Amino acid sequence: MHRVTRFLMLPVLAISLCGIPAIAQDQHDNHTYVEHHEWKRGAVIRHEDWDRGDKVDYKQHHLTRPADGQEWRMIDGQYVLCDANGKIIAVRRAQ
Repeated sequence: MHRVTRFLMLPVLAISLCGIPAIAQDQHDNHTYVEHHEWKRGAVIRHEDWDRGDKVDYKQHHLTRPADGQEWRMIDGQYVLCDANGKIIAVRRAQ
């Protein structure tokens, strides 16, 4: 029984460790600037982009106060203000 366990442990361990680099590559650094030409006032931001954004305090980052139902997030080195439907109100490059 122990021989079978030892025989199976190495392949299982190798397979589980192979997935770690793939997970690490999926992580985004929201503070590094990436230009998005599609992010313009009136456009709708992709749900995936919005969800990976970090919520920001508008006072701390010297941004305008969002109206009710709007929120600032930092995504790819940019502050993006959107309404509840994902419509872009403003985009500012972070410093």
